[in-house]
Amino acid sequence: MAQDNRDKEMQQWKNRLHDLADKSFQQGIYTFTDFLGLSEQDIFWREEAELRYAGIRLWGGCENADRIVIRFGNVDELGYEVPFPIVCIHIQPLAQKFADELSHRDFLGALMNLGIERSILGDIKVGEKQAYLFCLDSMAEFICENLVQVKHTHVKCIVTEEYQNIPQEEPMPISIQVQSLRVDAVLAKVYNMSREKSLELFRAGKVYVDGRLCENNSRQMKAGETVNARGYGKFILTGEPRATRKGKLAVEAAVYR
Repeated sequence: MAQDNRDKEMQQWKNRLHDLADKSFQQGIYTFTDFLGLSEQDIFWREEAELRYAGIRLWGGCENADRIVIRFGNVDELGYEVPFPIVCIHIQPLAQKFADELSHRDFLGALMNLGIERSILGDIKVGEKQAYLFCLDSMAEFICENLVQVKHTHVKCIVTEEYQNIPQEEPMPISIQVQSLRVDAVLAKVYNMSREKSLELFRAGKVYVDGRLCENNSRQMKAGETVNARGYGKFILTGEPRATRKGKLAVEAAVYR
């Protein structure tokens, strides 16, 4: 039953993507999806070759966003540009001194408690007792008026364009040695887990490479690729491998928790 539901949801997403592409192409307008998580992005990449005719651009409101919106429409043919319907909201405590230490989960939970669908919300960049939320502009006013408390902290929300203040998560650079660049071997080493534990993540459909579900755990990785492992975080293979004297491969990675 669970697999049937997943198959049904996948087909609905495929249909939605093709409907948006067709509408853009046939009517000569830009069309947009809601925010896509990893599973929806994987469906898009599976269909991407059949959607290119409409013109495609991806954006999440900031560089390296995990959740993205797809815009259909070819600017050269349409002759005009339409911005993505994404705004950034600065969520900050009314009294910094008495504010709780707030996590990504705290902010997301408070937003979901307002009855907002996850697809309306993009990335949440958390700083010290504050956050920057990317969301669809259609919900910005509602969020600013109704999000007044996160955990025990009273907050205020303001739409902002001061993106330079957005906290940037600094990855932790690490050096690892592996027998090969198989994605399961690299993932196991990065997160210090057994190969069997690594394989469990693949079997559960929790590993994505560059936004695509990775079902082949023996897939060879390349420098610059991003791996998302649900429940663990993501990392980027940042350097070309170097052979060690013991016959292993030494490689660099940037790990985001």
